[in-house]
This record gives sequence, C-alpha cells and structure tokens, in this order.
Amino acid sequence: MFEGNSALGFCMVLAIILLSTKFLGLVFRKIGLPQVLGYIIAGIIIGPAIFGDLCGFSLIGFEGKEYWCFLELPGDNALSIFSKIGVLFLMFSTGLETNLKELKSAGLASTLIACAGVAVPMVLGILIALPFSELGLGVTNIYNCIFIGAILTATSVAITVSVLKELGKINTKLGTTIVSAAIIDDVIGIVVLSVVTGVAGAGDAGSLTGFAWFKAQWWGTLIMIVAFFVVGIGLGFGISMLFRWLERKWPNTHRLPVFSIAVCFLYAWAAEEIFGVADITGAFLAGIILSTAHRSSEYTDKKVEVNTYTIFAPVFFANIGISNISFAEGMSGWLFLFAALTVLLGLIGKIVGCGVVAKCFKYGWRESAIAGVGMMARGEVALIVTGKAMEAGLPSEFMIMTVLLILVSSILTPIFLKLLYGKGKDNLPPVINDGGEQTPTEIGKTSSENLGT
Repeated sequence: MFEGNSALGFCMVLAIILLSTKFLGLVFRKIGLPQVLGYIIAGIIIGPAIFGDLCGFSLIGFEGKEYWCFLELPGDNALSIFSKIGVLFLMFSTGLETNLKELKSAGLASTLIACAGVAVPMVLGILIALPFSELGLGVTNIYNCIFIGAILTATSVAITVSVLKELGKINTKLGTTIVSAAIIDDVIGIVVLSVVTGVAGAGDAGSLTGFAWFKAQWWGTLIMIVAFFVVGIGLGFGISMLFRWLERKWPNTHRLPVFSIAVCFLYAWAAEEIFGVADITGAFLAGIILSTAHRSSEYTDKKVEVNTYTIFAPVFFANIGISNISFAEGMSGWLFLFAALTVLLGLIGKIVGCGVVAKCFKYGWRESAIAGVGMMARGEVALIVTGKAMEAGLPSEFMIMTVLLILVSSILTPIFLKLLYGKGKDNLPPVINDGGEQTPTEIGKTSSENLGT
C-alpha cells in the first residue's frame, strides 16, 4: 500500500485517473456513446466500487476500508476539491457559451416546450419516488423525492445536435426549436435545483439568531434566492461593462481568463455561502454575465476549456464512480427496480411533455414526436444535479439511476430520431430570416460537445 497523503502521492492518483478516463472515454466515443460514461466507468473500475468491495483490491481507496489498495487517501477531500473546481468550470463554460440573443429570439414555442420538459418529468419523478420509502424516499423524505424529480429535468443537447446535423435538419424550424428549448430547459432546471436545495437546507432554526435564523426559515430561503439573482444580475451589468473595457484595452491577453475565473469563483462562493443558492448556479450566472462581452468570453472559454477537459472534468466524472457508486453497499433489488422505473418515466416525461406542447403549436404528429425525442437525452448536467442533490442529503446510491438514465437515453435518442425522420419523405421547412436566407444556429454548441455528450 502506498500513501496518497502527499503531493507526489496525489499526483499518482491523478495520473491513474487521467489515463483511465482518457482510454475509456475514447473507447466509448468509438462505439457512439458519451465520453462521460467512460469517465464514470473508469472511476468505478479504479475505485472500490467493484474490485474493492467484491475482491478486496482497489487501485485507489480511502482510509477506513479494509481491502488492499495501491494508493490510499486519508479521505476524499483532495478529489472533492478537484471535483468541485471541475463542476464549477463546466457550469461556467456552459454559461459562457449561452447566447442570450438566441434565447430571446427562441420564441414562445421553445420556451413552453422547455417548461413542459422540466415540469412533466419532475412531477413523474416525484410520483414514482413516493412509494419507495424503504429507499429513503416517500412522504417522510419528500425533499429526496423532489431531488429525484429535479434530476429528471436535465437535457443534453449535444447528442441531438449531432444527429440533426448528420440528417441535415439542424437549420430547420423544428431543429432550431428543439435546440433552443434544450438550452432553456437547463436554465430552468438549474433554477429549480437552487430553490429545492435552498428550501431543503432550511431546517430548524434552533438557537440561531439574526441573519442565520432568517436564512434557516423556508420563506427566508426563498427571499435569499430572489435576492441572489437580483444582486447577481445587478452587479453583472457593471462586470460586463468592465470586461468590455478590459477587452478594448488588452484584447486576447491572459489576464482576461484570470479575471473571469475569479468572477466565477466569487459568484459560486457568494451564491452558496451568503445566499444559500447552489454554487453551480453562481458559476453558471457568472458565465452568462461574461457571455455578453463577446470577444473576451470566447477567448476565456477556450482557455477555461483547456483546464476543464484536460484535468478537472475527468476528475469530477471519475470521482462519481470512485466515491459515489458501490455495488456492495446500499445496492438492492428495490433500488434497481426504482432506477429502471425512473429511467422509463424520465424518457416518457420528455417525449410526452415536449411532444404535446409542440403539437399545440401546429406541428404534425411526427414532428411533435421528434421534438419530444430530441429533448430526452441526458448528459453531464444530470450528473451535476445529482451530485448537488447528494450534497443536500440524497443517498449516494441513487447515482446509479442517473448513470443508467444517461446510458439509455444516449443510445435511444439517435436511434429514434433517425427512425422518425426516416418515416417522412417531406423536408421540414428551414428557418428563414428577414433577408430570406437560412439562419444557422450555434446555440447547441455547448461545452458538453467536447465531452461527446
């Protein structure tokens, strides 16, 4: 056994994680699946989930386990720090790549499809969780049930975008509607998560006084959530103007990404520590604010992506498999039954909710089905939401549900889209701008494409 409680020991841990995630990520990309699944499975293989608990051997283990391991850490604090930076960078990049002008012009159809894509899966998730009280759900653990519903709201647009591009449908009216709705869906989902985690964290005030007592009340939590967005957006106008000035004075210099990352971390810290909002919401809002300084946001995003996808994101996804999945502890037939039912309802919820709204906007049955299927893919945002829910109290064994949801939806989405588009010989109308030309959309080009999700 080698100790990982040193700088060089932790470097060895990082080397094992990076090599394993890169190898399995490439394997999964070759077979047409998201690379993030390869990252998670790499974490399961090198961590204690399989070989540690079942065989008594693990490449990476934590203190307190009795099995033999190549590298042992005194706890998961070091990996948790890297994972936290990774998830903040992921949400920051997503915010940087969100085009506010595109969202404003997305139209009523995209907005309502996104709302249905959040509401219907969330309600179904809550309803299916209520009977499973033996899994830590049920009426007595209502917040855990709400967390399950929140996990089902996420949408990964990159798979849908890649299929639509392959079929030549990305610039059609329906294609633009789907992609716009998927982006709006994630924004709504993150806000919902912030509200749920904030209210769930508002417990008994006890002996608290002053500001701490105020934040401990459920109504105080809601006020603080609203206050965060008011203050964050208000400061955002000044920050955006500052970065535009910096962009003119020092275009494409390294100080812009440094200042941007500082803003990301400050917003993440203030969101959780001061306002009681999820830290990923703060990072996401910081990205959206800086996206208004167009040139510097693109330059910053390129620099942030180098760090994110080189080290921090692989560590984040691998740590899910290392720390949060165990096939010997907490796993049961009831859990796998619940996971299977939840995955099924998660897929049906997107198809029905989004498809019905699309039908209301006079799309045909086939086009409505395409809108629903195009919204059902899940990716890294679902993992991020699950991780945040577990920090707020959701048992860690439910991570297997999210992994299965991503796996199944990633396989079925491209298959169903190609089948549905293949059924009709007619071409869907392209999006036409005022000048009579086709208008390409870049709204789906999110950071998740770099992960193959």
